[in-house]
Amino acid sequence: MPTPFRHTLPPSPKSATGRTAEVFEQIAVDFGIERPPTFVVLSSVPELLAPAWALMRESLIAGDGSRTGKELAALGVSLANKCPFCADAHTVLLHATGDHALAEHLARGGTPENEEHARVLDWGRRTRVPGATLTPYPYPAEQAPAYLGTALAFHFINRIVSGLLTEQLLPGNAQRFRAVRSLAGRSVARTVRRSAVPGAALPLLDAPGPGPDWAAGTPVGPAYDALRTAVLAGADLLDTDDLTLVRETLWAWDGGHPPVVLRGFPNRRERPAARLAVLAALAPYRITEEDVAAWRGHTDASLVRLIAYGAFAAVERVETTMRVPAAHT
Repeated sequence: MPTPFRHTLPPSPKSATGRTAEVFEQIAVDFGIERPPTFVVLSSVPELLAPAWALMRESLIAGDGSRTGKELAALGVSLANKCPFCADAHTVLLHATGDHALAEHLARGGTPENEEHARVLDWGRRTRVPGATLTPYPYPAEQAPAYLGTALAFHFINRIVSGLLTEQLLPGNAQRFRAVRSLAGRSVARTVRRSAVPGAALPLLDAPGPGPDWAAGTPVGPAYDALRTAVLAGADLLDTDDLTLVRETLWAWDGGHPPVVLRGFPNRRERPAARLAVLAALAPYRITEEDVAAWRGHTDASLVRLIAYGAFAAVERVETTMRVPAAHT
């Protein structure tokens, strides 16, 4: 069977031990899917795997608000980031919530007929643009930590998936067929519709801080803080000039996708690490074998760390828009 992974070959999750095994056990129970490639691809770096899962779990799965609403927000993010793998996954998960007509309408490229649903989907799309006006929120203010955490989790996950996985959610792109989408959704429906206990992922993390103000003291905050700490450790893969280049590029970014000809991107031969980090941030689906090969001497773990660093550079740029305490919205 063809591997879903690009550029790396993660260790078999069946051989996982310690914290990695604990993460996969929790994923199977709370996500309803054993060893999903979305997280397996991070397993060569356990210190990234645990907080990436924790942020998604504590916001999308266990956070306040309807699962349908948060799936719509995540779908909006995934569409804005041009991540077909994740967009298809959220369509399937909408089937799992029981919103079959909505799932199929969106799968055909439609806009939700329900105004509230349409506003949440649009809000998710707009979170890609740094400085975009995200308030008033299309959901109750007390649910903001969960929705904001969901958006940021998928700004990270989309970039990891687009950079390191193929676009096929299921073998042969079987998710293109309505019956397959519906069946896949129904297979995890019981898990998706079950209430998850908030905070259960936090014991998997290494003493995180409380997190940003918008998390309002919820478990979303420590999960975000832990992911930020783990990702920023990847700065040691870039030299000072590379780090400055990545930072300046992201600060100037307006949320757009780069043109076909990548003018202004770091040169592959001169700055291969910076090029990979900037691509991971702005257009991870444009990372090529040549880009990876130009960064000589890397291991799978170091490549995952570098892609994660670039991905989170975009997350942090987006997060600057969200630095408003949820209680004040």
